[in-house]
Parts: sequence; structure tokens; C-alpha cells
Amino acid sequence: MSPNAAGIVERTLVLLKPDAVARGLAGQILARFETVGLKIVALKMVMPTRDFVARHYPNTPEWIAGMGKKTLETYKDRGLDPIAEVGTTDPMKIGEMVKAWNIDYLSSGPVVAVIFEGLHAITTVRKLCGATMPFSADPGSIRGSYSSTSAVVGNATKRAVRNLVHASSTPEEVAHETAHWFGPEKPCVYRRADEDILA
Repeated sequence: MSPNAAGIVERTLVLLKPDAVARGLAGQILARFETVGLKIVALKMVMPTRDFVARHYPNTPEWIAGMGKKTLETYKDRGLDPIAEVGTTDPMKIGEMVKAWNIDYLSSGPVVAVIFEGLHAITTVRKLCGATMPFSADPGSIRGSYSSTSAVVGNATKRAVRNLVHASSTPEEVAHETAHWFGPEKPCVYRRADEDILA
């Protein structure tokens, strides 16, 4: 049985965020994914507008409140007063602030959008990226190798955490995000020279 028939060959979306591009890390980060056998089937550099970036996110009340709750947890863990930091304890209001910071961040410079294909691509890519907060990411992961920033730093400076990359987390996210960033463009279909060895 081929890997594809078993349903383990997947596609996923990766964004190299403006900080990764500005620091000249695009090639090194792409190489991390290619080295484990994932192949690039679509790639482009985009200068996204704020409106375009806003439509990348789910923007549901649950998603916004979830970001606010995570921020409140961070404040609690660090013994910080959310009223002093951001003027509220309302998860929705805080979530809206974090969303605005994320939009500012992702629209602040060029973004490299990539579709990768390979075995267990969604999970593999997310493992390689490491934890969302670089401070908590395992050594050797992309975020753990190239950054040590945290939510504490982001919240203190009223900006998004600069964590280098975004990776889709579910097949539903992959479908939405690839359609958003690539539209009707079709990914390339080809075989890497090492596919039979890595399968």
C-alpha cells in the first residue's frame, strides 16, 4: 500500500513571518523542513495588507476570547496585574488587543508563504516549529533555535510575540489558509529523488 493510500501524505501551510525574513533566516528555516523529507509544492513572497492578514485568522468570538484567556493566564503566572498592564480583565477586550497586535506584526513586512507536502506533514511541521512561545520551545526546534522571546515580552511592549513562523494545525486550517494565501493557484506535482527512501 502506498503512503498516500494510507492517508498519511498531507499538505500544510507555513508562513515565514516578517521577523524571519528580516533576519535572513528564510533559507535556513525552509531547509529544516526539506531535510526531513517534506517537499515544497508552492512558494511565494507576499507583502500582505492589514485587511488580508485579518482574514487569515478565524475571528470567532471563541478564538478571540481564547487569546484573551491565555494572556490572563500569562499575567497570573508572572504575578502581573492585567489592569495595570492593559487596563482590563475582560478576555474579549484583551483578545481584541492581541488580535490587533498580531495583525500589525504579520502585515509589517514581507511574508514567505509555503505549502509543504509529505508524510504526516501537519504534525511534522508543527513539531519542527516548536512551541508557540519561543521561550518554551525545545532546543533544536525552529523557534527554540532562533529566538527566546515570550508572551511576557510581547505583552509588556504591547505587540505580538515575534515567533518567526506560522504552521496550520488542522486539516480545516490548512484548507482555509492555503485558499487564503494561494487562491486558485495549484500546487506543483512532482517527485523528490528521495521519496522512496523516506516513505
